[in-house]
Amino acid sequence: MSEKTKRKKWFENVKMPHTYVILITILVIMTILTHIIPAGQYQRVEDPVSGTTVVVPGSFEFVDVEAPGFFDIFLSLQRGYVDAADIMFLIIFAYGFVFMLVKNGTMDAALGTLVRLVGKKIQLMIPITMIVLGLLSSTMGIFEEVYGLFPVFVGIAVALGYDMVVGGAIVYLGVTIGYASGTFNPYTIGIAQDVAGVPLYSGLGLRIAVLIAFELLAILYIMHYARKVKADPTKSVMYGVETDFVQRKSLEELTGSKMDTRQKISLTLFLGTLGGLLWGITQAGWGINEIAAMFLMMMIFVGIVSGYSATDICKTFIESTKSMVSSMLIVGFTRGILLVMKDGMISDTIVYYLVSLLSEASKFVSAYGMLFLQNIIKFFITGSSSQATITMPIMAPTAELIGLSKQIAVLAYQFGNGFAEMFWPTSCALGCGLMGVPINKWYKFITPLFGMVLVLEVIFMTIAVAIGY
Repeated sequence: MSEKTKRKKWFENVKMPHTYVILITILVIMTILTHIIPAGQYQRVEDPVSGTTVVVPGSFEFVDVEAPGFFDIFLSLQRGYVDAADIMFLIIFAYGFVFMLVKNGTMDAALGTLVRLVGKKIQLMIPITMIVLGLLSSTMGIFEEVYGLFPVFVGIAVALGYDMVVGGAIVYLGVTIGYASGTFNPYTIGIAQDVAGVPLYSGLGLRIAVLIAFELLAILYIMHYARKVKADPTKSVMYGVETDFVQRKSLEELTGSKMDTRQKISLTLFLGTLGGLLWGITQAGWGINEIAAMFLMMMIFVGIVSGYSATDICKTFIESTKSMVSSMLIVGFTRGILLVMKDGMISDTIVYYLVSLLSEASKFVSAYGMLFLQNIIKFFITGSSSQATITMPIMAPTAELIGLSKQIAVLAYQFGNGFAEMFWPTSCALGCGLMGVPINKWYKFITPLFGMVLVLEVIFMTIAVAIGY
């Protein structure tokens, strides 16, 4: 056996630890760090223009707090489950709604119609869906609105001979990359440029190029993986993994599926739900609770349209929860990790130390430094708006002192905050939960792509510095 073959065989035999093992390890490490890294905080004030709470540059100070102890490791999990209850029940209700559509045959019939329309070009579903989601996310900041699409596309992918990862990745990467590219995203670029004192939505040309390049990379990566899995199911990262996901009909059976009146009404309700969510979030200020309530309500309506009795609806809902319990618990687990860092007050300290490393660096080194620092900071600060309001008041002046534009600091935030969403467990756990894919299997799929994303980030940062962006 050649050395190359041995290395390849070794790589293929590498097994990722169980999802909970990964998360427990991170939780223990974070707890230990609260005893090593001193607690600290920045002062925060409300920006009179934007109304957002921002950090006061130069206001960092160390504080005296009691670091979490051994018992707090377990207590943080309980608190995490309570704190993440809204997200956890959103997952349950969203899947319950889609499960009802699967149970009454609507999804199979709709997919059969789609297959008949596109024929052998069914793989075009991947780029078309990702481009649409990317554009909506990049311009309008759509993210939570797609939660209900995860189980739908997972089911479609499985029915077409792919795996659960393909279906989940179509939605998750499509919307994540669009959100990160942020051509007009008010929740990332809008806030970051406002806090940094940069003209709103300036530098659009480069961000359009970023959207095209990264979306194309993700599309090609998923399509390559999808073709590989369809040709040989053993190549799937999910091969051999037992799941409770409801298996659909074969492609041949789906082709012959046709909609009856009840299913047509159910599909109309599904499309109406998506439209209602879009309106609610963009116009009525809906949050997680309202979205979850919408899914629960529409699940009941679909059940009634399907001719189910009240008892049948309840039994179907209970049946649907069995598939999502593991995914739901992971979300609470990751929230516990964030609570440990919050209790130990180490997030601001980490930002302070990391930014201090940039003060004496050259332009290019500083730009790369800001890029990788924002990627690291994303692990500790998961909210896009929070990361902008905490880091931009510090990063923007630092960039100017080094001789870079504030726009470079915004670009580093844009890359580090957005694209790291697909990788750090504190961020991607929710996506994994919605698609029903164990986080260790997600890492096996996403790690090569994330490596390519980092390379592309460096290339664009180099171009930005070179052209004086």
